[in-house]
Amino acid sequence: MHRSPRPLPTLSAGHALKSAGPGRVARTQVPEPAGDGTVQALDRALQLLELLAVDSEGYRLVDLAACSGLSASTAHRLLTTLEQRRFVQFDRDTSLWHVGARCFSVGAAFARRRRIQELALPLMRRLREQTRVSVNLGLADAGDVVFVGQLKGPESSEAVAELGRRVPLHGAAMGQAILAAWSEQEVAEYLRRHGLPRLTAHTVARPSRLHELLADIRRSGYAVDDEQNALGLRCIAATIRDEHGQPFAALSVAGPSHALPTHAFAAIGERLRAASAEISAGFGGCLPEPAPSTAMAL
Repeated sequence: MHRSPRPLPTLSAGHALKSAGPGRVARTQVPEPAGDGTVQALDRALQLLELLAVDSEGYRLVDLAACSGLSASTAHRLLTTLEQRRFVQFDRDTSLWHVGARCFSVGAAFARRRRIQELALPLMRRLREQTRVSVNLGLADAGDVVFVGQLKGPESSEAVAELGRRVPLHGAAMGQAILAAWSEQEVAEYLRRHGLPRLTAHTVARPSRLHELLADIRRSGYAVDDEQNALGLRCIAATIRDEHGQPFAALSVAGPSHALPTHAFAAIGERLRAASAEISAGFGGCLPEPAPSTAMAL
């Protein structure tokens, strides 16, 4: 099936569209800005993706070239590269180009980040009221946990970490909770790639000790960081899982040692487990079988 080219809104400052009579689209070239630090090929490829996103029925190469202001040969080279990375798909029966599956996974990652923050906020507020210390939300990314949300508690004199800060997974309670939900093979790969750099004198620095710690976390369902990330700071965390049961985020409470005494770890850990499970459920996550409760009253 062939489709008639259709005029679409301009998506790049480098090109403008004008009418060329019924059923046709002509292009006028506008000088592109120079020296702005952009990569022209990448900009053009993204422009093609934006065009494909306008209509789910797909586009012929000639239509994409006309609407983007690119030559057919340039558009085809860019589309072929995008197809190899699964960002676009080519239907050989209809000769139409479509948005690919990889676009969905990338977009879903952004949506997941936004949604997880919205789901977590009420529970973070509740935990702050219960513990009076700071509550944090972190996402796993490339061997780190990234702080993406924080509510400061009255017992915390300063922010635990700036939003956007990255900490190695082994060096913080949130990261350790995520590592504990990984397979032994995945943990071994983490060690191979990242090692165990020290953040403080208390940071886990031996693989054997890390494995012991992760076994403890699996039994209890929560992780405890006692000055491993920062001196004078204690954190307790539990993991958040996606629809496949995979850990992708974690929730923690953090504060000075006097505000998080050791005798309260179990009770706070249970509250974190419950809050993390509620967030996971709201996200459509699949939870593992719960471990026996050892909660103590605060």
